[in-house]
Parts: sequence; structure tokens; C-alpha cells
Amino acid sequence: MQLLAMLTMLIDHTGIVFFPDDPTWRIIGRLAFPFYAYALVLGYRLTRNTRRYMLRLAVIGVISQLPYQWALGGDDINVVGTLLVCLVVLRLIDLYKHPAAVSLILAAGFLALDLLSFNYGSYALLLVLIYRYTQSSLMVLLHFVLNVLYAAAMPGWFSQMYSIGSTFILAYLPHVLRLSDKLVIPRYIWRSFYPVHLIALGTADLLLKS
Repeated sequence: MQLLAMLTMLIDHTGIVFFPDDPTWRIIGRLAFPFYAYALVLGYRLTRNTRRYMLRLAVIGVISQLPYQWALGGDDINVVGTLLVCLVVLRLIDLYKHPAAVSLILAAGFLALDLLSFNYGSYALLLVLIYRYTQSSLMVLLHFVLNVLYAAAMPGWFSQMYSIGSTFILAYLPHVLRLSDKLVIPRYIWRSFYPVHLIALGTADLLLKS
């Protein structure tokens, strides 16, 4: 799954930088975020040290912000920051399980993601919650409904409908993931890929324009 996540993200961002008028790159790129969201849920489930996991995401997010703005022209908080907020929400829900507390935690998470302009906003947290608390056919159905609602409410969001492909693979084609996981990605590559590939794309774009 790590390989698919990195590859689809690279395709997506390559399209933004070099082929902004070709939608094919962005369509393929819509598969990336669900893989990263699912990896976050899986990582949270398996980690022995949640605080260290949060710190790692925070460091990567801070390091990546300027490369993100430089390479992609983004004026929001990059997706690693978004994943960090989602991780914090998951942890708080597990710590404070009273329905009233959970409601407040979720409300704070949704507001923070949207009001502070995190990449993907509240959509990201909703998808993470789907992956955390549902499985298989229900996971696919809820992701589809989520995409439909956001596509109807937000202009320009329709391309995100293609992201359902990732959830379909996660639910019904696990052999595809097992096949990709035969190539073991070293931790340092997985953890550094986001800022490094942004710097590489920004540098290549600068050289081509000079």
C-alpha cells in the first residue's frame, strides 16, 4: 500500500506542476489520499507510541509546508498536517469515550480542519473515521456517499469521486495490496517522501522555466 500511495501522489503532483490542463494525472492522483488515510488508521492501530507518531507527523508537516507552497502553490496547510489532526482526534476519542466528549472532540476536529484551511478539510476526518470504524462493503458505501455529498456541495470536488477506487481496492482486492507490499519500502523513504518529492518537483519546474 505504501508504494501505491507514493506512486499515485507523485502522479497527482506531477500533473499539478507540469500538466495542469490534463485531467488524467489528477484522476489517478485521487487514489492517493485514501491510501494515506488508511495507512494512518493502520499505523495508529499498530503503533506502540502514539505520542511519537504524532511528533513524527508534526515534524514532517512543518518541514513540508514551504516545499508544498513552493511546488504546488498551495495556500492551505499541507496534507500531513491534516493527517496529524485526524490522528489527534482518534486518540482523544479513545481516551474520552463519553458520547458528549466524543461529540465535542469531533466538532472541534471538523471546525479546526475547515476554519484553519487544512488540505482536504473535514472530508479527511470523515474518511479516516470510515476506515477506523467500518469494513468492506459498508466502508465502500460510506465513502461513496461521502464523495457524493461533497461533490454536490462543493464546486470542483467531482474529481474526488474517483477516490472510491482506493477504498474498493482496500475492501475487495487485498491481493493487489499484498502484491505491492512485496516491495518493502524502507521507513526513511516512506517518512521523507512527501517533502522530498515536493522539493524535487519544485526544483525541476524551476530549472525548466529558467
